[in-house]
Formats: sequence, structure tokens, C-alpha cells
Amino acid sequence: MNKVVKHHIPVGDLPEHLREGLDPRAFATVEVTVEADAKAVDDEAPMTLDEIFAFRQNNFSSLEEIDAYVRSIREEWSHRER
Repeated sequence: MNKVVKHHIPVGDLPEHLREGLDPRAFATVEVTVEADAKAVDDEAPMTLDEIFAFRQNNFSSLEEIDAYVRSIREEWSHRER
């Protein structure tokens, strides 16, 4: 939750809807607190392991495919180092 406090603010400088019924020559302390939005709180919740694994892509179906991929990357980088 975010909060801002300003002290010694002239009431005359406040927005009209906030200064209703107050002496415009007086001074005030203004506190603004941002209320938590239920949706925002849900969006910021950490993901579970099941949710993380659900995003995982199955790029390989066998050990041979993994070996071939690693070999191709090694060959690509060995050519770049020359």
C-alpha cells in the first residue's frame, strides 16, 4: 500500500471538493493512501510450480534430438570463434 503525507498545505490550495466547509486561510495535513485493487493483488501473486511447468515447451522428444541440437550449437560457435 502506498501512502503520501503532506503537511502545512494551505486549504485554499486544495481542490474545491476537499476544501468545502473549511477556512481557506487555514492549513491542513493531507494524507493520500492508495487502496489495494483486488485484481492487482491477484496479478502480483507468485506463480506456483505447476503454473510455471505449464508454460514449459516440449522442444525435444528424444535424447537423440537433444544431442543433435547441442552439436549444432557447438558447431555454430566453433565457426564463429575462428
